[in-house]
Amino acid sequence: MRRVILLTLVLSVSLITTAQNEDSIFIKRLADEVLTNGKAYSNLHDLTKNIGGRLAGSPQMVKAEQWGQKVLQASGADNVWLQQCMVPHWVRGGKDETIASFMSPSAKKTTKPLYVLALGNSMGTGSKGLSAPVIEVSSFEDLDAKKDLVNGKIVFYNYKFNPTFVSTFNSYGDAVRYRGGGPSQAAKYGAVAIILRSMTHSPDNFPHTGATRYDSAYKKIPAVAVGLQDADWLDEMLSKKTTVTLSMKTNGHFLPDTIGHNVIGELKGSEFPDQYITVGGHLDSWDPAEGAHDDGAGIVQTIEILRALKALHYTPKHTIRFVLFANEENGLRGGTKYAEEANAKNEKHIFALESDAGGFTPRGFGLDMSDELISKVSKWSPLLTPYGAGLLVKGGDGSDIGPLNKLGVPTAGLNPDSQRYFVYHHAPNDVFEAVNKRELELGAINMAALIYLVDKYGL
Repeated sequence: MRRVILLTLVLSVSLITTAQNEDSIFIKRLADEVLTNGKAYSNLHDLTKNIGGRLAGSPQMVKAEQWGQKVLQASGADNVWLQQCMVPHWVRGGKDETIASFMSPSAKKTTKPLYVLALGNSMGTGSKGLSAPVIEVSSFEDLDAKKDLVNGKIVFYNYKFNPTFVSTFNSYGDAVRYRGGGPSQAAKYGAVAIILRSMTHSPDNFPHTGATRYDSAYKKIPAVAVGLQDADWLDEMLSKKTTVTLSMKTNGHFLPDTIGHNVIGELKGSEFPDQYITVGGHLDSWDPAEGAHDDGAGIVQTIEILRALKALHYTPKHTIRFVLFANEENGLRGGTKYAEEANAKNEKHIFALESDAGGFTPRGFGLDMSDELISKVSKWSPLLTPYGAGLLVKGGDGSDIGPLNKLGVPTAGLNPDSQRYFVYHHAPNDVFEAVNKRELELGAINMAALIYLVDKYGL
């Protein structure tokens, strides 16, 4: 009996070792293909330089959808289609301006322009603009304490990114509530507008936009984000008890919802064609820049996985869908529509993967799934480690696949190194030149490897 048990153990170890060797060899072939013949970087150049910012509802959104359809077809998808969804159509409407006025030490009236961007979904000031004294608050609690001083003023939210978080996404998660809820909280006490310290730790002066949301119980007031150098200047002036008046003009407004699309390519499964693996990123981006890291990188990585698998003549067991999601930035309509349709058709989705954290050096994956499945996926870490993404942690999949996760689908998100992401996030400097070719390709390699492993072994 002992000999039988021992023989069984030896055979099991041998089979596992053989499978791991096969997987290692195939993943190396994937890596070599991407690093030698990859199209992700050139595709990113085409998307960013020839189309640019791709805000939902804009002409560039339509061009990007047409581009995505053509590139998925050229990359070898078995079929490509557009999945319609209605998207919000917020328009910036012109240049955002804020000028600070104050008395210099010599009692001379002085002005200083501040570098600002209106928050996405915010309402403009009107053509005449507005002018009011500014009051600084450090938090919502500070706003509550100063509520009797807020009426008729512009509230300056000067809440800084917490520098002690090693993962800058934790800093963002901590601070972003002021962008989302700041206007309505200030309007509750009679503020006429807000100016917000940008969601970044970068030492430059680029402002960072991003979506805000209004509470219908209060007036919708204008809202802008300001670059950090100007934010620090404003803080310094106010700390000296200098009265500062801001003259603000923004033009943001909504047009009626319009038609947008998820762009979907597919490789049909050979054994389980009615079971789906989804991989994707979001095609839309904010308008002040080219949307290179957010999320052009995720888009071209998704397409590169398709191209590389086809180049290696890989036939998946499950049907793999490559999804270029619509309207993640200011509505999540694309991800919501994809999950709704999957649910309505009673589709069986076994896994979804997203890249929406920039095209930086990959470190690992965030896993939103049961502890049992996390344990299974974690056993693949040695296969991913040579390519940089062996750190597998619980939580942190991605916005567009979040609706699938709510339906019970195991999901994951690529976790690149986060240190530079919020230098570019939603800012004018999120351009093609900010993306490193090798880092972008390594992200695609690790995503392709994880898709391959899920396809082979299931979840």
